[in-house]
Amino acid sequence: MSRVYNFSAGPAMLPVDVLKEAADEMLDYRGCGMSVMEMSHRSAVYGDIINEAEADLRKLMNIPDNYKVLFMQGGASTQFAMVPMNFMKNKKAGYIITGQWAKKAYAEAKIYGEAVELASSADKTFSYIPDCSDLPVTDDMDYVYICENNTIYGTKFKELPDTKGKDLIADVSSCFLSEPVDVSKYAMLYAGAQKNVGPAGVVIAIIREDLITDDVLAGTPTMLKYKTHADNGSMYNTPPAYAIYICGKVFKWLLKTGGLEKRKEINEYKAKILYDYLDQSQLFKGTVEKESRSLMNVPFVTGDKDLDALFVKEAKAAGFENLKGHRTVGGMRASIYNAMPVEGVQALVDFMKKFEEVHHV
Repeated sequence: MSRVYNFSAGPAMLPVDVLKEAADEMLDYRGCGMSVMEMSHRSAVYGDIINEAEADLRKLMNIPDNYKVLFMQGGASTQFAMVPMNFMKNKKAGYIITGQWAKKAYAEAKIYGEAVELASSADKTFSYIPDCSDLPVTDDMDYVYICENNTIYGTKFKELPDTKGKDLIADVSSCFLSEPVDVSKYAMLYAGAQKNVGPAGVVIAIIREDLITDDVLAGTPTMLKYKTHADNGSMYNTPPAYAIYICGKVFKWLLKTGGLEKRKEINEYKAKILYDYLDQSQLFKGTVEKESRSLMNVPFVTGDKDLDALFVKEAKAAGFENLKGHRTVGGMRASIYNAMPVEGVQALVDFMKKFEEVHHV
């Protein structure tokens, strides 16, 4: 059976080389006589796996020594509560609302203190990134929070907001490792792995060490303290061991294929193929303002719900999976993460052209 082109927003496709290597090691990991799925997370063999994964990630991202790398469970959504629980010392923080996930993080923060909406793009269905050059950040705010790439609406911060000296915390789930970043510009960035890095089940957090303290909100559970995980090398409890193992293989794949500079170049090329077609199409239309477009998630519509549904159905039959847009916005969405090859995007555009020839009047 041939593999389909999987445009899912997550869990998303993984590099074929990684999957083949994992398949080869499924029954016997490097002569130890068992699968990584079966081994103790306390074993020396697994210790090497997680330590190597962290070392490779540090190398890929050039992570400064004063930042901790944590592999945790609960997905990105658990971070919506963990961030205010751990960092809302003054019980006040600023949130920039650019989509569904930023909205959810904002709503969660309100449980723990005063969450202030600094800017929003809700007025145009989150189709752009608002101007963040002069935000109403106040001295008593603990941090400023963003969702840097918006999976559902297909927008991306091209410039980080001016936080006026306050710590920046970013959910980078759907743009993680898609291009180089300056980690030192963030107090914390985190990502659910299931989009660009690995299987569902692990969230990776990169946090400046001085933020990781016992000074958290009263009632914060042990498992929801970053210090618990930092002090125990992500091993306070049984970690999502197999998911971390796959992430480690993806880090090696990225290093082997040119690192994040090369990855950015490839991702820009892939996105250009699709956006250039959308910009000249008479049938399909991108839904995001040009200057805010994501390289990873590309939403588009025909303007006719029935035609959208027909396109998704015929695309699936032709081997293009998971092109249906998020239930909150409809239409279509192509997620073209790191593992999506250039030929997959080109094949989609070729299919869209044929569909347009038949259905555009």
